[in-house]
Amino acid sequence: MSKLGYLGTALRSNFSAKASHGIPASWLLRESPRRFSTEAEQPPQNSPIDPFLQNATDTGPVYGKIFGITKHTLKTDIINMLKGCNLTMDDVKVNYNWSFMPIGVMVQFPFRNAYDQAFRMIGRKGRLYKLERGDRSQWDLLMPYNGKTVLLQGLPRNALPEDVERFLTGCVYEASSIEMFMRGAFPDAIRMATVNFPSKNEAMNAFIKKNRGFCLNNQISVRVLQ
Repeated sequence: MSKLGYLGTALRSNFSAKASHGIPASWLLRESPRRFSTEAEQPPQNSPIDPFLQNATDTGPVYGKIFGITKHTLKTDIINMLKGCNLTMDDVKVNYNWSFMPIGVMVQFPFRNAYDQAFRMIGRKGRLYKLERGDRSQWDLLMPYNGKTVLLQGLPRNALPEDVERFLTGCVYEASSIEMFMRGAFPDAIRMATVNFPSKNEAMNAFIKKNRGFCLNNQISVRVLQ
């Protein structure tokens, strides 16, 4: 055997002897710890973050839905309840169902802090109201009646637009805006109509003068839509 062969055999024998006497293999194989260290240094997967919390510093508008209102709730009631949230009449829309009963209110808060403040204020009022997060698409779908549209309920089935005009005699309204329709109810369907007025004052005057008045032989309920 050559000298190089004897040298290789001696080195392998020396390595085996040291490993058998408890000397850590990592002292002899310096590359192994580096491989394990590389795997341990991989960054952990990021946990999902609620987009609402992620955008907590956004300065754009934030939308909320308030539940617990009645058909007598006005926009001014919402604004007064959330005093300090910098709301205007244009920041509030009432959400009506198919029979024009209010099921909630959409509110456009100018910034996130205003929404948080409203959440705390409503939370202190117990179970009367509830505030949930909304979005821009829900806001855009709602019709802004703005207190200028009047709903007439209980019209006779044979009533014509001319009958509605006679009912509204003495009021200032837009005759071309009269829309008549039926809504299912128990025990019988109800004939309704909506009429637009040039201002909130004119719509309120129609409510004061005509509510519980008669169209043909039916007593009519008049309500201003918010």
